[in-house]
Amino acid sequence: MRTRGAILLANIITGLALGFTVSNIGFGDYSELNRMFTFQDTRMLFSFAGAVGIIVCAFALLRIRRTPGRIHAGVVPGAVLFGTGWAISGGCPAIPIIQVAGGYLPALVTIVGVAVGIRLCRWANARYFHLDRGSCGL
Repeated sequence: MRTRGAILLANIITGLALGFTVSNIGFGDYSELNRMFTFQDTRMLFSFAGAVGIIVCAFALLRIRRTPGRIHAGVVPGAVLFGTGWAISGGCPAIPIIQVAGGYLPALVTIVGVAVGIRLCRWANARYFHLDRGSCGL
């Protein structure tokens, strides 16, 4: 049986490896991201796929398994909104932190947008949608 400490350590190690890779291949640069999304430069796309592969291997080595379950109704629209926001702003929720650390202050707008979006999602879900929260933390 794995302890929480071992799982936390594995998450920290793989997270640091991913963060190092992400920052060194240009994921914090909007023009690089634009070239990736428009398939002008597949280098970052393959790097991203490689990072996913590393995580898959780490999970396999640690024998971390998720039981299959149903996909709740918010997954597809959430994925579309996430991808659209990433393409427009030049960053998923973590990338603007790299951009601000590199001196690109307009990324603060993206960070504020992420915070406002999380609040709006929680409000809309509680008031209108009542989607199963599952493990996504709505």
